[in-house]
Amino acid sequence: MTFERDTDLALPSQIPIFPLPNALLLPQGQLPLNIFEPRYLAMIEDALGAPGRLIGMVQPIDEDGELFGIGCAGRIGYFQETGDGRFMVALNGVCRFRLGGHHLTERGYRLATVSWDEFRSDLGNGEGGIADRDHMFAVMRRYFETQGFEADWDQIEQSDDSAILNTLAMVCPFDVAEKQALLEAEGVRSRGDLLIAIMEMALHGDEDQNDARH
Repeated sequence: MTFERDTDLALPSQIPIFPLPNALLLPQGQLPLNIFEPRYLAMIEDALGAPGRLIGMVQPIDEDGELFGIGCAGRIGYFQETGDGRFMVALNGVCRFRLGGHHLTERGYRLATVSWDEFRSDLGNGEGGIADRDHMFAVMRRYFETQGFEADWDQIEQSDDSAILNTLAMVCPFDVAEKQALLEAEGVRSRGDLLIAIMEMALHGDEDQNDARH
């Protein structure tokens, strides 16, 4: 799914952050969230009443709660209250940020000071594209086969480069460090090259395991 960017959106110096492992939001991407913890329900309520309706997604480095230094802010583009007190939310990726200090609010969620300066290019249309789409699709087909994924290849091949990369990076079972590397990659071409490399390494690992069994 794609959406129009709001390049005039104000980027505040403080935003609420949602630490969540393996949940990757990229600029121009979309991330669905099922919110049920009271502190994060409060976070959504507060964000909906704030200019920009922004929430920062950040991955924890470990179980001790230390966070990676770079995350991505998303604008609440859709939300729905459920009958059992949850929020179903879709975040539209806007811009990456560097995380500064953060503290717990009285409502229980974290409010962080963030810097946007080094990622202002995220607000543009991006430069470059996938270097070799045919090679990427060949790797994807092999990777999906080993993972048991089904895909509508006609639709995938008609999608633009950014949509393909955003979807793959978010739905594939990469580990936390790999997803963080994809987030920090500069531009569509670099992210595409890295994504291909991650899938190829996974394929080689599967081949090595198969060889070992024989």
